[in-house]
Amino acid sequence: MAKKADARGVIYLACTECKERTYTTSKNRKNDSERLELNKYCPRCRVHRIHREVK
Repeated sequence: MAKKADARGVIYLACTECKERTYTTSKNRKNDSERLELNKYCPRCRVHRIHREVK
């Protein structure tokens, strides 16, 4: 039986301003090789900012 996390891996999203890692998600690394960018709420900055995928 195949493992669930073969192609999908856990990634961390960090705020572009304060660099704090506040969100985790998963993505298919075979289909999406580029870094993910989402507009999320940063609790440290207290505003919506772009969060980028970090290693």
